[in-house]
Amino acid sequence: MEATNESVEGDPNDQNGNVYKNTGLDLQHFSGSNDFVFVCKDETRRNRSLKTYFRKKLNCTNVKKILVKRIPILNWLPQYDCNCAVGDLVAGITVGLTVIPQALAYSSVAGLPSQYGLYTSFLGCFVYIIFGSCKDVAMGPSAIMALLVHQVTEGKGPEYAILLCLLTGIVQLVMGVLGLGFLIDFISGPVSSGFTSAAALIIVSSQVKDLLGIRASGTTFLDIWEGIIADVKNTRLWDCAFGIACMIMSNVKIRETTHKKWQTVFITTLRLIGISRNAILVIACGAIGYYFCTLGDPPFKVIGYVPEGFPAIQPPRFSYTSNDTHEGFLDMVTNMRTGIIIVPLLGLLEDIAVCKAFANGKPVDATQELLAIGLCNVANSFVQGFPGSGALARSAVNNSSGVKTTMGGLYTGVIVITALFFFTPYFQYIPKPTLAAIIIAAAIFMVEIRVIKPMWRAKKSDLALALITFISCLVTRIEFGISIGVVINIIYILYQAARPKITIETMKSPQGEDYLLVTPDRCLIFPSADYVRNLVIKQSMRQKIPVVVDCSHIYGADYTAATVIESLTKDFKSRQQPLFFYNLKSSVCSVFVGLNLDYFLVYYNNDELDDMLKRWGEICDKI
Repeated sequence: MEATNESVEGDPNDQNGNVYKNTGLDLQHFSGSNDFVFVCKDETRRNRSLKTYFRKKLNCTNVKKILVKRIPILNWLPQYDCNCAVGDLVAGITVGLTVIPQALAYSSVAGLPSQYGLYTSFLGCFVYIIFGSCKDVAMGPSAIMALLVHQVTEGKGPEYAILLCLLTGIVQLVMGVLGLGFLIDFISGPVSSGFTSAAALIIVSSQVKDLLGIRASGTTFLDIWEGIIADVKNTRLWDCAFGIACMIMSNVKIRETTHKKWQTVFITTLRLIGISRNAILVIACGAIGYYFCTLGDPPFKVIGYVPEGFPAIQPPRFSYTSNDTHEGFLDMVTNMRTGIIIVPLLGLLEDIAVCKAFANGKPVDATQELLAIGLCNVANSFVQGFPGSGALARSAVNNSSGVKTTMGGLYTGVIVITALFFFTPYFQYIPKPTLAAIIIAAAIFMVEIRVIKPMWRAKKSDLALALITFISCLVTRIEFGISIGVVINIIYILYQAARPKITIETMKSPQGEDYLLVTPDRCLIFPSADYVRNLVIKQSMRQKIPVVVDCSHIYGADYTAATVIESLTKDFKSRQQPLFFYNLKSSVCSVFVGLNLDYFLVYYNNDELDDMLKRWGEICDKI
């Protein structure tokens, strides 16, 4: 393949290279302008049979290259050295100390017992080591995925969450195999910002009940606050004071300044304390909870019993029984509604956001990430985990800790397994307000207030879209809210395609001849074809001078557009009014060739326009 800039192949009898059908030139020989258009040097390839094409593709397939691309560990493992091992060890341990309190807290967001957050936190780390393409991604539970699980399963219990994990993984794998990673491109920045901000507020709201020590249920923002307001009179002073104190401690920032002699060691120590402050906070509060529990009933709520040991390795349950109600697999899938599609997509969106944040300008392979997180979720479903993804907060910790490869997930997973075997008896003493404070302190900064001002300055319609998505996610379920935002965004894109911007100017040719220059700013496709045609006819009938359509920005056309152009040329022919096309691309011309146009004039040099205008009478006689 090569980029070319060839001139028009005109008829030998036409010295100016003008192109028109039945007027001395053959449109079949027209090649058009190939600026910025890649054309195949070997024209015989166009006529090659489908069987031959696939046979050649199969012969050219490099199995080793595909394996290295789809199993990234094969690429970096041969170069793995002691420096990488040390960096991964430090990062893995640091993330492990971070994920344990987060996993316990996110279980509450998902409406599940505390142990299920831990079950989601280790096996995915191991799988991502092999298939993950971004070293910084910390695979496991995240606030947004936990919230989606709670809303999709409607608090019906672990069986639903575990089955959703399996279905999420399967959908992501299918999307990866089919190369559907591009679908997240339809979730624009404004939609993503509106969704993320709304999700953050819902997450914060869901933890207010534990911060106040009251009872409140609900899955949507309005339902949660309705329950909080109804029971706020029963606020427990100890829970509230303990939670606020923990929230303040969770947000304490330590300045990294000291004397030069001890600067390196001291700053490193402070940084590790800052990164692990949630783990330290949980340990300290757990000790306080243990002390009060030994004296009797504690003055604040604790998370209670957490099963000890490794989870049972078994497939998800495909039926659900509760209160004498039995639901089969199809019933469970039906109850999850659009969540089966929305959860995998938003899991990918969150993961890709992490990859892009630490890619340093390198391309992100969305298809590979789909395969990786899909396999992670499928694996997690067999150890009773709920859907997970790359968590941005832990990934930032991973990056700042100096992770070198995805092998850091090995040490993170080992720490979680160690906690399951040896420390779960002590988790029951952790105060609920402590976990609520950790979640609130992390989630509140997910509200993207900082994008409002730039979005207002750049494009107000984008801010309106973000606000619509934000409000929709608050008043309805998350998956419905983001669906509304995406649909509105697509409608807006289609409207732009149907109504291209068209510049109309009255110009003079080099010889002083007046003509009307019409310049569309994008491709001619079926939604916009009639709009362009009507506008050209309206302006041409008003001014009754030659019309030139500047095709410099038209890099594509379809059959409908070609038929509209045919109708337009016939209309100009009937009125004996000149219509010319300037700088038509070969890709567009190939669409027009099949219609065998009777009246079609193209030029590529402004000097040719005067000659064509002078010869207009001769051309009319030939038509």
